Amino acid sequence: MAKLNPVQFLQEVRQEVSKVTWPTRKEVWVTTLMVLIMVALASVFFLLADQLIGFLVSELLRLVR
Repeated sequence: MAKLNPVQFLQEVRQEVSKVTWPTRKEVWVTTLMVLIMVALASVFFLLADQLIGFLVSELLRLVR
C-alpha cells in the first residue's frame, strides 16, 4: 500500500487543478440560464400532461358509473 503523505497529496492536487480548463463567467451564466429555461419547460410539460391524464381518468371513471 502506498504511503500517505499529506504534503505530497496537496501538491498533486494543485498540479491536477492547474490542468483544469475552468469555464468563463459568461459560459457559466449562459449554461445556468439554459438549465433554468429547460427546467421551466419541463415543468410546464409535466403539469399539462398531469392535467390531461387526470381529466381523462376522471372522464373514464364517470363513464363507468
